[in-house]
Amino acid sequence: MFVPRILSLFITATFFASPALSASSQTYNWKNVKIGGGGGFVPGIVFNPSEKGLAYARTDIGGAYKLNSDDTWTPLLDFVDDARWNYWGVDALATDPVETNRLYLATGMYTNSWDPNNGQILISTDYGSTFTASNLSFKVGGNMPGRGMGERLVVDPNNNAILLPSAGTYIPDPSDTTGYNADIIGISWVTFDSTSGSSGSATPRIFVGVANQGSNNIFVSENGGSTWSAVAGQNNTYIPHKGVLSPDEHVLYISYSNGAGPYDGTLGSVYKYNISSSTWTDITPVSGSDLYFGFGGLDVDLQKPGTLMVAALNSWWPDGQIYRSTDSGATWSPFWAWNGYPNINKYYTYSDSLAPWLGPNYVDTVLGDKQIGWMMEALSIDPFDSNHFLYGTGATIYGSHDLTKWDTTHNITLQSLADGLEETSVQALISPPSGPHLLSALGDIEGFVHNDLNVAPSNYYTNPTWSTSADIDYAGNKPTNIVRIGTGDSTTGKQVAISTDSGATWSQDYGAADNVSGGKVAFSADGDTVLWRTGSNGVQVSQYTNSFTTVSSLPSTAAIASDKLNNSIFYGAASSSFYLSTDGGKTFTAKGSLGSSTSPVKIVVNPNVTGDVWVSTDKGLFHSTDLGSSFSAISGISQAWSIALGAPATSGDYPAVFAAANYGGVGYFRSDDAGVSWVKINDASHGFASASGNCLAADPRIYGRVYIGTNGRGIFYGDISGSVTTSVSTSTTTTKASTTTSATTTRVGTTTTTTASASTPTTTSLSGAYGQCGGKNG
Repeated sequence: MFVPRILSLFITATFFASPALSASSQTYNWKNVKIGGGGGFVPGIVFNPSEKGLAYARTDIGGAYKLNSDDTWTPLLDFVDDARWNYWGVDALATDPVETNRLYLATGMYTNSWDPNNGQILISTDYGSTFTASNLSFKVGGNMPGRGMGERLVVDPNNNAILLPSAGTYIPDPSDTTGYNADIIGISWVTFDSTSGSSGSATPRIFVGVANQGSNNIFVSENGGSTWSAVAGQNNTYIPHKGVLSPDEHVLYISYSNGAGPYDGTLGSVYKYNISSSTWTDITPVSGSDLYFGFGGLDVDLQKPGTLMVAALNSWWPDGQIYRSTDSGATWSPFWAWNGYPNINKYYTYSDSLAPWLGPNYVDTVLGDKQIGWMMEALSIDPFDSNHFLYGTGATIYGSHDLTKWDTTHNITLQSLADGLEETSVQALISPPSGPHLLSALGDIEGFVHNDLNVAPSNYYTNPTWSTSADIDYAGNKPTNIVRIGTGDSTTGKQVAISTDSGATWSQDYGAADNVSGGKVAFSADGDTVLWRTGSNGVQVSQYTNSFTTVSSLPSTAAIASDKLNNSIFYGAASSSFYLSTDGGKTFTAKGSLGSSTSPVKIVVNPNVTGDVWVSTDKGLFHSTDLGSSFSAISGISQAWSIALGAPATSGDYPAVFAAANYGGVGYFRSDDAGVSWVKINDASHGFASASGNCLAADPRIYGRVYIGTNGRGIFYGDISGSVTTSVSTSTTTTKASTTTSATTTRVGTTTTTTASASTPTTTSLSGAYGQCGGKNG
């Protein structure tokens, strides 16, 4: 049992403060690039039962959010920095039913041996505006199997000084004298029977579900958790995912699946337990051949006792499924039903107005794109409004404001209600010198051309369509030519795609072999050669979309880049060595040394000068102006991750250099004088979590603008506070790059223009939070 007001005397409370840095700071305005719809897995949504309109959502790698009255969401953990990156994995959430301003989050990312971090309980007394942390002595797996179960963290509704966290593997099994076993999932949910107690005293009856199959998995305590016993008569065939109390009925409803989730589940059941009579009833909505999934998300309508809903986990084909009952589970009605294969009756009207890419904005009556979703572990009915419900999927939060029409016309309005929840895992970003200011490569939802940073894109990349785009690059002399790579297999086509119209349309590169995927990619300056450091098939190169051939002279772990002026030049870096190719990537020669580096991270190239390169490594940031023959280490930077070059402060000056780096502390920095001096550009409210997991792109047309792609909180763009975002574009006059490597090639001339794809930024009012994992429709 965890009593926060007492344990705060014994558990170290961590107050959030940023370390002092040697760099000066410059105020930036930060905003999310709007993708809309979320873009990742939402495993938990919790309404407060006492305060109308108060609700929170938790994500698996992107933190937590608070619901606003206009259906938008506010992130709560944007302050999380590199040292506390695991705070973005929110495994459980509790909102206090007595002092409704109090919020608790159980956070931690992984329980694997390679993650050394224990978890923590984040405590807020102001609805999530600020937090203190109480460190735990064990790990918490916000992005581990079973993360959609819950909630595992619950406030006693009769005595809110009591907070019960299920500590993952601490199981109230009386035969386990240590209170711990090696099961990776442990307790799946905790539910107080509020009817068994009185205000001001500890609730005596508590139910818990345990992630067991084939043995007892529902336990009860009648003395506030002092002792536990298995509930008699239970069916232990499957794992209990949710346990929800219907207080007026004095019934506990439980959803089961044969997998821990969130991806699996091929069989399951739904039961109700009458607490008064100690009787169990199987109320599973379907049976026989119609039952090919488990059950996850579950909730009851507190305004209408006997009304409940449950979600399939997972109905991968032809779509997800939700069932609703108004008679305590005696009968059910579905969200869709077959009308003679392949025809389907879908009992909803779909609107994609807030997230068009989730589309289409109509209801297919035959097999088509998935619209209902998958990985549906979070399902909640507003306790004050029977018309309002929300459920989380692998890609978004869906919901409705006319839910009771399900029971009359059997047709509701379904739409994405995740505006403000930006949860994508960003793999790579580019900001070309012409065309759209930003293109993204994203985990789970492909990626987008961001024509307007404040408007959700209409569609993700297609033809080919993959789940994840691993990397993206543009041709320096022909920046409308783009290459991207995916992480799929032959079922989703070739994993290299080429666009000649700034990402509007794509075609597969049939020179790529089947089942070769992942890694990093570089596009030659004229857009005719692709250098591909694959995920597991070494480095390969192809010209004119011919078959890729192996590049044996470059290590398979190398960071790669192309020169943006000279079509024949590519660069590589591995361990402490820098490599140069002058024959279009066919062969590489070792050149200068990167000091004591063991892991180069990123190579970026000055787009205006051939041979002017920057390399970030585990030992610092290195700069060369002679094609990598020699390097100088940038003073003060002990480690660097993603780096980017953007528009100079003054036309004709050296490009602004941006770095996620350790410069007297980990942060995000900009240099306007080629690395001589630096200013810190992030602040205590914007930490961006794991620096090593993020990527940067700098805008070559807007001085000071940088894009930060996070692992779970989507894409941010930052502008200098008070700046006017005029754009700087390269002129059409350039010096042609020669194939002679001894010559320095310089792009000359710049032209200014007042157009930009995003409106002038305003100061963001976000207070701090994050999340991710799932997939897109289709």
